[in-house]
Amino acid sequence: MRDRSLLLLAVAGLLAVPPARGGEPDLAVRAKAALSQTSGTLRVPGLQKPVTVLRDPWGVPHIYAETQDDLFFAQGFVAAQDRLWQMEIWRRTGEGRLAEVLGPEAVDRDRFARLLRYRGDMDAEYASYAPDAKPILEAFVRGINAYIASIESPSGGRLPVEFQLAGFRPEPWTPEVCLNRMAAFGMTLNATMEVLRARLGTELGWQMADELVATDPPRPLEKQPRIGLEAIGEEVAKLPGAAGAPIRFQEKTADGSNNWVVDGTLSATGKPLLANDPHRTLTLPSLRYLVHLVGPGWNVIGAGEPALPGVAAGHNDRVGFGFTIAMIDQQDLYVEETNPENPNEVRFQGRWEPMRIERERIAVRGGEPVEAELKLTRHGPVIHEDRQRHRAYVLHWVGSEPGTAGYLASLSLNRARSWPEFRKALERWKVPSENLLYADVEGNIGWQVAGLAPIRKGWSGLLPVPGAEGAYEWQGFLPASELPGAFNPPKHFLATANHNILPPGYPHELGFDWGEPDRFQRIVDVLGKGSRKLDVADFQRLQHDEVSPPAQALVRLLPEVKGASPELRPWIERLAAWDGTIARDSAAAALYEIWLEKLVPALFKRHLPEKWLSVVAGDPGKTVERLRNPTPRWFGDSPRSGRDAVMLKSLEEAVAEAKAKLGADPAKWRWGTLHTATFRHILGTDPERKALFDLPPVERGGDGNTVNVSDGDGFEVGHGASFREILDVADWDRSVATSVPGQSGQPASPHYGDLLKLWGEGKYFPLLFSREKVEGAATERLVLEPGPPGSPSD
Repeated sequence: MRDRSLLLLAVAGLLAVPPARGGEPDLAVRAKAALSQTSGTLRVPGLQKPVTVLRDPWGVPHIYAETQDDLFFAQGFVAAQDRLWQMEIWRRTGEGRLAEVLGPEAVDRDRFARLLRYRGDMDAEYASYAPDAKPILEAFVRGINAYIASIESPSGGRLPVEFQLAGFRPEPWTPEVCLNRMAAFGMTLNATMEVLRARLGTELGWQMADELVATDPPRPLEKQPRIGLEAIGEEVAKLPGAAGAPIRFQEKTADGSNNWVVDGTLSATGKPLLANDPHRTLTLPSLRYLVHLVGPGWNVIGAGEPALPGVAAGHNDRVGFGFTIAMIDQQDLYVEETNPENPNEVRFQGRWEPMRIERERIAVRGGEPVEAELKLTRHGPVIHEDRQRHRAYVLHWVGSEPGTAGYLASLSLNRARSWPEFRKALERWKVPSENLLYADVEGNIGWQVAGLAPIRKGWSGLLPVPGAEGAYEWQGFLPASELPGAFNPPKHFLATANHNILPPGYPHELGFDWGEPDRFQRIVDVLGKGSRKLDVADFQRLQHDEVSPPAQALVRLLPEVKGASPELRPWIERLAAWDGTIARDSAAAALYEIWLEKLVPALFKRHLPEKWLSVVAGDPGKTVERLRNPTPRWFGDSPRSGRDAVMLKSLEEAVAEAKAKLGADPAKWRWGTLHTATFRHILGTDPERKALFDLPPVERGGDGNTVNVSDGDGFEVGHGASFREILDVADWDRSVATSVPGQSGQPASPHYGDLLKLWGEGKYFPLLFSREKVEGAATERLVLEPGPPGSPSD
C-alpha cells in the first residue's frame, strides 16, 4: 500500500502550483531547463585548484582533486547537482523544520527531531569522527552552498524543478547539518520494542509476550523489572513513531542486510571477494549515492548518502569493506516519577531535579506557529507525559554521546590501509552498530562489530525501567576491543545477515532482537559447499538467491496433513513438489505467499486480538515451528487434527484468492504479477507530475526471508537492496555494483532512472576504479575551476 506520507505535500497545499497554461512551458520542459551542468567548465568561488569530475555511463562521479579541501568541496557540489531536493528534505528533517514546508502533520516529527538534537561538546563531537572531520565537513558544505549560490545567481540557471513546484528554496548549510541525530535515531534499537513488550505483557500476559517476541538468548520477561508498566499505551511511542512520517528518505529501522567475504582459498582469483547488500526502504531518489574520491590521502569508491562526505561501503586501493546492522541495543525507555506539585521536576535518588526546558517555535505552513516545550532530564528527552499518574517517559539513547551521527566515522574508515588500521578506525564508529567485513590486497579477510554498546548491570533493557532510584544507569560502554570480531578464520569465509552474531561463551549482552537466521544459514550453506572456486558471477547469483528456508520447511509438512478434500489434493501435491524458490515467474511461489498471509491469522486469531496479529505476521519461521510441533496450547485437545484443519482451511482460501487475482489457469500464475516495486516520487500527485517523476513498476522475486530480500506492505515491495557491491580484490576494476533507480534526483536527467532496468533484471554495472578505465568509459567531463562565477563554457 502506498505510504500516506506521499500525499502529505498535496494535503498541505504545498503542491498547489497551477498547471501550465498558454505560453508556459510544460513540466518536462521546465525540468530539462533546470538540469545541472555536468560537462564543460564551471568557475566556482571557494576552490583552490581545478577539480575534474568524470561521470561514467552509469552516472557515478569520479572526482579528482589536488587538495583534500577541494576534494570534499567538490563532493558537496556534485552531490547537490544530483540530489539537492533530497538533501534539502534531509536537512530539514534533522533540524526539525519540515512543518515549515509540509504543514501541521509534520509538527510531531519536528518536535522529536529537536528533542534529539546533540547538545554536548562540539569539539569532542567533531574529533570523534576523525582528527580532520571538521575541516572536511566545512569544505563539504561550502561545496553545497556554492552550488546553491550558482543556481540562484542570474547567470547560473534555475532551481531544480522540485523546488519550483514545492514553492520554497534551498537554504545554506552549516557543518552542523551533517550531525543529524534524527537520521541516526532511525538506525538504532530498541525503545519501541520495549513499549511493545510492555503492552503485550500487561494486556496478554508475560508468558504470551515471551512467545510472541521471544528474545535470543531467552530472557523471561517475568524476571525483568516491571515497575510502572501498567499504563503504557501506544501513545508513549508516538514521537519515536513520528520518525517515519510524514516524509522519509531514511528508513525507521533496519530491514535486513547481507554481507560475506571469502579468502583466496575459496575464490577463483586467489584473492578475496567481498559482497554487501544493505537493505533499506526503496525510495525515489535512492537513499544511496555512489561516488569516487581521489585526492591527497584519498582514493575511495563506493556508496554513502548524498548529504554526507566520504563513502560508507566500498573500497580504497588497499582495503574493501561492507556492513550490516549489528542489532546492538542502543536505546532504553525510562519511566520517571514527576512531582505532583511541579510536573517539571523528576525524582532521582530521593530528591526532585528540575527538568531542563527549552521553548521553541515551530513554524507551520498554512497555520499558526506551534510553541514547543522541549523537556530534558538526566536520562534524556521527555517523549510523553502522563500527568494523571505523575509520570514522564524518557528516551535514553546513545545519540547524546559525541560522535553518534550516523556513518560519519567513515571519514576514518575510508583511509584504513591494513587490518590494524581498520580496527583502529572502527573505534570511532558509534552509530549505527554494524558488522563490518574486511578484505585487503594482501589476501586477509576479517569481521569486526562496531558501535556504542551500553553496559547494563543486572538488567537487560528489554522493558522500560524506573528512573527514580538510579538502579538502572548505564555503566559506560564496552571498549571497542571487546566487541566480537574475527581475522582470517579457518573456514576461509565470513558472513553476517543481522542474525545473532555472538560467539559461544561471549561474556557480554549486546542485544536480544536479532534477525531470523534464515538468510545467514542460506549464505553459509552456499559458501560452505566448497565444490568449486567462487567468482564474481557466483556472488551475483547468491545476492539474488530466492530460496526460502521457511517455505521449504512449511511445504514439507503438507504430505503428512490428513483430511484434504479431493479438490485440494492437487494443490497440496503441487506445493509439496516445489523447491521453495520464491522466483518471480513461479506459480507455486505465488500460491505459497497468498497461503502464508492466510495461515498466520488462522493460527493466531483464536488466541490474539486482531490488533496484535501483525506482530506475528512477519515471522513465518516461528509459525512453521508451531505447525511442526502442534501443542494443545495452540491447537486444542487434538493438536494434530487441529493443526491440519488450520492448514487446510487457510490453503483452500489461498487457492480461491489466487484464482481471483491471477486467473483460473495456474500455468499462468506468476509471483511477480502480485509482487512489484514501484518507485513513486513525493511530488507525483497528478497525471502530469506522475508522468515526469514516477517510474514504472518492476516485478520482483524473493520475499522477506530470502537472501534477495524483497518485502513491504502486503505484496507491494517497499524494502530491499537498493545498493549492492561485489568487490574483487585481485583487480578492483572487476568489481561491480547495482543501485536503484539512478544516480540523479533530477527527473530530466538521463541518470534519473537508468539503473532501474539493470536492477530489475538482476544485472550489475562495473565499479570502475583505475584512472585509465574511468577515462576510457567517461561520458561526461566537468572541470570546476577556481574563481568568480561566470557563464558556463565549453
